[in-house]
Amino acid sequence: MRLRIFAAATLVATPPSFAFGETAMTPMPYPYVGMWVTDDGHIRHELLPNNRYDEARGTRESAYRGRYEVTGTHIEYWDDTGFTADGDFVDANTLHHAGMVLRRSAR
Repeated sequence: MRLRIFAAATLVATPPSFAFGETAMTPMPYPYVGMWVTDDGHIRHELLPNNRYDEARGTRESAYRGRYEVTGTHIEYWDDTGFTADGDFVDANTLHHAGMVLRRSAR
């Protein structure tokens, strides 16, 4: 019987400025990743580091999910159901989106 020995796989950390599986040409929107909330707390957008978002509305968690793309200070959303929306970051802690004002949350 002949035995073959295989070396164990080596895990390499993903570079901090790129999402898993993305290339160096697709930088992540790190300045905007995190939770964004309306002043009344009703709408909550979580911008994930893999360019996905999860939106909660009131008591309804994950009311909308999809992908997003940030270009400069502009954000485009594509919901998994086909709905599209956009918004603008007016400063580091304020997002104007669909007539709403969302603020960065420490969550």
